[in-house]
Amino acid sequence: MNRLASYKIQAMFFAAFTFLFLTPHARAQSEVEKTYKTKCVACHAADGGGTEVGKKLGAHDFNSSQVQGESEADLTQIIAKGKNKMPAYEKSLKPDEIKGLAAYVRELGKK
Repeated sequence: MNRLASYKIQAMFFAAFTFLFLTPHARAQSEVEKTYKTKCVACHAADGGGTEVGKKLGAHDFNSSQVQGESEADLTQIIAKGKNKMPAYEKSLKPDEIKGLAAYVRELGKK
């Protein structure tokens, strides 16, 4: 086998491996984003800063030190059980979806 053919095979293997390795993560991220858009964006806004309606209801800005100071477990608990005027989602979302949203809230707050 010549050197050019060997490089092509290596490149195809690397591309296939990269695609297979990154696709589940991208799919999981898009599922969390989809859930956020359907369940949270009306009050918390796409950037986590809060909509006018959300602010009137007491939604916190995810960039705030209060939200960023919460642990991942605390955020998960708030999403599951609700808090103040925020509804509970433990009956409509799976535990993994709630954990994914908690991580997503943390990431939105860092942006």
